[in-house]
Amino acid sequence: MKLLIASDLHGSCTYGQKVVELARTLDVDQLVLLGDILYHGPRNPLPPGHDPQTLAALLNEHAGKILCVRGNCDAEVDQMVLDFPCLSDYGVIYDGAIRLYITHGHVHGPQNLPKLPQDPRARWVLASGHTHVKQLEEKDGVVLLNPGSAALPKDGSRSVALYDQGLIQLLDLDTGKVLDSANLQERRESRQDG
Repeated sequence: MKLLIASDLHGSCTYGQKVVELARTLDVDQLVLLGDILYHGPRNPLPPGHDPQTLAALLNEHAGKILCVRGNCDAEVDQMVLDFPCLSDYGVIYDGAIRLYITHGHVHGPQNLPKLPQDPRARWVLASGHTHVKQLEEKDGVVLLNPGSAALPKDGSRSVALYDQGLIQLLDLDTGKVLDSANLQERRESRQDG
């Protein structure tokens, strides 16, 4: 399974287009959006290329490949213009023994982990956005993944995450450079061997 994971577009058609183009180039199975899709929010500046209507139309062209959760800036009215579900607070993606719990991060996130079923054969990834800051680390047996913000980063670079059969890479959206990576298959195998 190959996923491109992005968060916090905040209505930026400029960076929404880059995300969609990257998903197409990488030939991903699904584009996973972790919320804050169309609205920039009252605390954020307008992102480059702010055009929520055009962004909605662009995303709707790829609706069959999009899995989306609701962010704190998303509202019921957004569902009226999007052709894919966008109001769920979380979702779970199963890839063999790896489970990705996807959420925006304003309710459950690294500081407030959701209750995840304990299974010694399972490897959990909490994928969340919200902070606009990239993260890829393990805490209490859970891999914490934040792709950062595709439009309004608070850590210096616009970014997304690529998940490909247990390999997670944080990618700079402007340059394509790999910023960090983790191979969950290797970690899982080493845990089982030890």
